[in-house]
Amino acid sequence: MSILVTGGAGFIGSHFIERLLQERDEPIICLDNFNDFYNPAIKRANVAGFASHPRVTLVEGDFCDAEAMRQLFEARRVSHVVHLGAYAGVRQSVVNPFIYEQTNVGGTLALLEAARQHPLDRFLLISSSTVYGHAAAAPFVEDAPLGRPLSPYGASKRAAESFALTYFQLHRVPVVCLRPFSVYGPRLRPDLAISIWTEAIATGGKLPVKTGIDGLENALLGIARDH
Repeated sequence: MSILVTGGAGFIGSHFIERLLQERDEPIICLDNFNDFYNPAIKRANVAGFASHPRVTLVEGDFCDAEAMRQLFEARRVSHVVHLGAYAGVRQSVVNPFIYEQTNVGGTLALLEAARQHPLDRFLLISSSTVYGHAAAAPFVEDAPLGRPLSPYGASKRAAESFALTYFQLHRVPVVCLRPFSVYGPRLRPDLAISIWTEAIATGGKLPVKTGIDGLENALLGIARDH
């Protein structure tokens, strides 16, 4: 039985696989399509430390491909899914919303269908704090009413959660949804404000801060909404 980690070459995914190698004994499948949302060389460097590990199978593929996922679940006897793979970024989702719907919603559905056909022990969907949206009561409570998503990214994550919970109700796919807030650390995406500012501080460079209310609002949204 294997643990499938989607987006395994990303910031969180690569750290998570390293932790699995320390604490678990099962074979691990690192699934990533190494797209060019940011420099693919960074992602390949993320997996360099464990790509040749005997318990890790690196699969360069797309979880949006429903048939490929069905075959992967069957061939590798997947027992656990940690679905970290997604198109992230609030601002880019406003510019190109279609890829967010295709990947974050359609890709999640492809994995849920594979899980329905090949029952497993756990399906962990990594959602986002953006699902709370506008007018959600603060402090946020998991079972309180959600607000209105403020971006296509937030809407896509909300939709992915809805599909996941529907598959739990209809097919008993054992889904759990997590909503991270502003995760940061080594290997963080280079386009995020925390990465840019940290690099500037470490190298003595200038902080790229926009002036005016709009600039401040955008910077704060980048920290609070992206992960």
